[in-house]
Amino acid sequence: MSSPAEVLNLDKLAAKKGQAVVRELVDKKKVKPGDVDNTVTKALGVLQEDGVYACFLYLMAKEKKKGVIVVEKMLDLLEHLGFGWGRPDEKEPDAVLSFITDKVTTKLETMLLAKDTLEKMLIYARYGAKARAKE
Repeated sequence: MSSPAEVLNLDKLAAKKGQAVVRELVDKKKVKPGDVDNTVTKALGVLQEDGVYACFLYLMAKEKKKGVIVVEKMLDLLEHLGFGWGRPDEKEPDAVLSFITDKVTTKLETMLLAKDTLEKMLIYARYGAKARAKE
């Protein structure tokens, strides 16, 4: 049995990465909170309906600059899940999508855990953006 120090808190990881999306886009890039909400809500819908690969594809194809930040934070989350996936060598769409195909989607169990955790991250980013819109 593993000690409490070794257990990864996926909810905390998802919350931190969701917060990072909002901070990066709203505070640093000066994107309106409503636009961030819109981007992550659409990405969440694609993730839930079509899966991990489709979500990354959507963000890179349709969301451009906002999508790059969300993808970066999603890759951070995947790297910290502890499956030894690492990160893609480049940030170009082909490299990122190949990484998702070759690493993340190969084993069903780990892919489903990744999907659930990414979903939480996007939900937290969505509500974080909504909270910022009310400030």
